[in-house]
Amino acid sequence: MTGPLLEVRDLVVDFQTRRGKLRALDGVSFSLARGETLGMVGESGAGKSLAGSAIVGLVDPPGRIAGGEIRLDGERIDRLSEAQMRAVRGRRIGIVFQDPLTSLDPLMRVGDQLVETLRAHLGLSPARARERAIAWLAEVGVAAAEQRIDSYPHEFSGGMRQRVVIALALCAEPELVIADEPTTALDVSVQAQIVDLLKTLSRRHGAAVLLITHDMGVIAEAADRVAVMYAGRIVEIGPVRDIVQAPRHPYARGLMAAIPSLHARPDRLAQMPGAMPRLSALPAGCAFAPRCPDVLGRCATERPGLELSGERGIACWRESSR
Repeated sequence: MTGPLLEVRDLVVDFQTRRGKLRALDGVSFSLARGETLGMVGESGAGKSLAGSAIVGLVDPPGRIAGGEIRLDGERIDRLSEAQMRAVRGRRIGIVFQDPLTSLDPLMRVGDQLVETLRAHLGLSPARARERAIAWLAEVGVAAAEQRIDSYPHEFSGGMRQRVVIALALCAEPELVIADEPTTALDVSVQAQIVDLLKTLSRRHGAAVLLITHDMGVIAEAADRVAVMYAGRIVEIGPVRDIVQAPRHPYARGLMAAIPSLHARPDRLAQMPGAMPRLSALPAGCAFAPRCPDVLGRCATERPGLELSGERGIACWRESSR
């Protein structure tokens, strides 16, 4: 039996500010198997993108990894030097960011950017790298790839630019792809195409995917498992079907209830009262307690840990007492 491709254990990320230390990620743990897609969902500020940035060593000062371990195929990567991490990024871990226009160099032709990536990570000759670049553009659905390879990013639509970014992330055939809100900047009609493309290509090339998004529709369509984050912690994790159909944590239930249904026509959409607490004002106990409809007395003073039972994990005092 082989172990997980990616293993994150008790990850802690702090930010040092003039007002003191802020804990943005607090004991985040999860694993990702080869060929698996793990969705990470939660509202803005939950820590999803920060978790992805920590994995690839892109937490900028004053932020820092203050605790925990990140292992890729058994090798610890959270202590690598910047030079060593650059060798990991792109070659072993591909990254798809949410805004394709800012992910691409506007002064370079898209083909030159693909060729540069292929040569840097695979050591190909310029001619061979150009051939591979054309093949990748065709594989991600860019029509007339032989001609479009010499176009600049601004000459592509948003959806086509994101296809180019996906080609850049996958062209070195990494073991893991981190997709951070890959459909947010795109038209709704294009989002499903991009999600399907990412899912198809990752499986075709055997890459695991960490899919970070706030869109449960994207998670339900593309992920095998889902981790629900709130205020820097994972509050529920498990198979996507189980969590979409029968969420157990009150926050996960609130997220699912807020999704409009094609069958039911309520007078009002469901919503959760309140807002996520600021990092400088986190409650002593469960961070969701001030908004929770099922709060217990101990929720205000004791933080629940993520308790695993089979394929499911949940951090909730009421659920753990059942």
